[in-house]
Amino acid sequence: MAAPSQLADWANFYVIVGSSAGALTGLQFVVIALITEAEAARSMLEIRAFGTPTIVHFCVVLLISAIASAPWHTVSQAGTCLGLCGAAGMAYSLRVISHARKQTGYAPDAEDWFWYSVLPVVVYAMLLSGAILLVWRPAGALFVVAAAAVTLLFNGIHNAWDTVTFIAVGGHKQSQGKQ
Repeated sequence: MAAPSQLADWANFYVIVGSSAGALTGLQFVVIALITEAEAARSMLEIRAFGTPTIVHFCVVLLISAIASAPWHTVSQAGTCLGLCGAAGMAYSLRVISHARKQTGYAPDAEDWFWYSVLPVVVYAMLLSGAILLVWRPAGALFVVAAAAVTLLFNGIHNAWDTVTFIAVGGHKQSQGKQ
């Protein structure tokens, strides 16, 4: 089977995943508006550490979907773009960890470190690995790329929900009272 045909076999998957990521990106803007209204955001560092990464992950899923759906002549062209996304995502995730460590408005627990820091680094490394594997084992590599996209999507859903529930139960007041 030709490489472009292998990508075409994934078209429906990426329509669903990409559309979901686009819709959830819009909903995350509502979440940020709720945070601002609840006066929970005390500095941009908290937004950079916990809000912006969720938007970035959703947008990367949308980008992965666009790359996988583009009419490439060879799968290695798509692999190059996906590899760049994986490498950039890893670098960005390390920057997010720096923001999370610098901010003082919220004390992340072990679960927060996993969802906001560890998992994204692992998933972007998985995306980079899948992109590299596209050259030698495209059929299997496409499953790795798809798993990365879905994991980023679910990570974003978790993090958006985590933020909303934190605001809804008054967690922002607790974290502000600790200082």
